[in-house]
Amino acid sequence: MDTGIGHRKRLREKFMESGLLGLHDYEIVELLLTLGTPRKDCKQQAKALMKKFKTLRGVIDAGKEELCEIKGVGPKNIFGIRFVREISEKYLEDRIIKQEIYRTPQDVFNYLYVSMRGLKKEVFKTLFLDVKNRLIATEKMFKGTVSSSVVYPREIVKRAIKKDASSVILVHNHPSGDPAPSPEDKRITRDVVDALEAVDIKVLDHIIIGDNRYFSFASEKLL
Repeated sequence: MDTGIGHRKRLREKFMESGLLGLHDYEIVELLLTLGTPRKDCKQQAKALMKKFKTLRGVIDAGKEELCEIKGVGPKNIFGIRFVREISEKYLEDRIIKQEIYRTPQDVFNYLYVSMRGLKKEVFKTLFLDVKNRLIATEKMFKGTVSSSVVYPREIVKRAIKKDASSVILVHNHPSGDPAPSPEDKRITRDVVDALEAVDIKVLDHIIIGDNRYFSFASEKLL
């Protein structure tokens, strides 16, 4: 008699033999779900997630609340999905630490798009660079609508000094998908530029990430 345990074992064996190419997308999602609930059959939930979000990327990008709208999916079995997403973000960051990150705005977009696409709220990140434009660290600084009530230039200054940064790149997302800057985006950018100039640290760019596109303050000569 077939069992859930036997089914999951076969999926793991398929992966070990052929990698992800040996699995359907719903089977990949199923394996991720079983990381949080190893004794539960998650095949139907995996198929339901793929039906709702269309692609593996859509499932990985989905927020906690959206995932849990599927019957049988809850905080425990979405563990694997969220874990894999954050692992991929950390992997991408670790790969380029001490590497030159800023030649063009596209470089920064390529680096951060995976971690910032599909977010339901605005997230403000700062990239700290050394004198050769090599990445020292990337930090999530603020979350929520980018405004004077959320973004504190002095906090960015404090972190930049602590990390001995020579320059920074500001990045935030627009959940609407439209990366065009708002008047508040422009004002906050100027406030941060002024605060960092006072301690001889340069803002190389402020990049707004939208749906598969971006806006660069430097490219548009707004810095």
